[in-house]
Amino acid sequence: MKLIITDIENFSALISGEHKVIKPNGKIRHCIGCFGCWVKTPGKCVLQDGYAETGGDMGKCTELILVSRCCYGSVSPFVKMVQDRAISYIHPDFVIRKGEMHHKRRYQNVIALSLHLYGENITDIEKETARELMEANADNYDGLVKGVYFYQSAEELEGVVL
Repeated sequence: MKLIITDIENFSALISGEHKVIKPNGKIRHCIGCFGCWVKTPGKCVLQDGYAETGGDMGKCTELILVSRCCYGSVSPFVKMVQDRAISYIHPDFVIRKGEMHHKRRYQNVIALSLHLYGENITDIEKETARELMEANADNYDGLVKGVYFYQSAEELEGVVL
């Protein structure tokens, strides 16, 4: 399954195969760092606002696609908040990967990550930052980067097949 997290409310890209889209749908609460998703309700956020299942959804996906406005080479606040709320995708225990300490995977799937950033005048420094952040996310998720793409506007995404 493809899991798509986007800040575009009326998202209408072409999506092939089985997928789930997480987009703004009511108010999302900030992660409060309680670690309930690790110890009280493993794999599920304790905050009940419609975004509690994101970690479990990540555990079912083979591809995570982030579609977002570019904010200084990163994703928009909404997409970042969804990512934060999905911390339950990883396990609280640690392992050494590539000579660095990271959290263990809670699930067996390996995620391929794609990032689609839109915005006028995205600078080369922002593009490099985006690529580095995706590599870091892939390391943290024990996944791999499929691609990082840039667009001038959200409308350009309408013809893109995800």
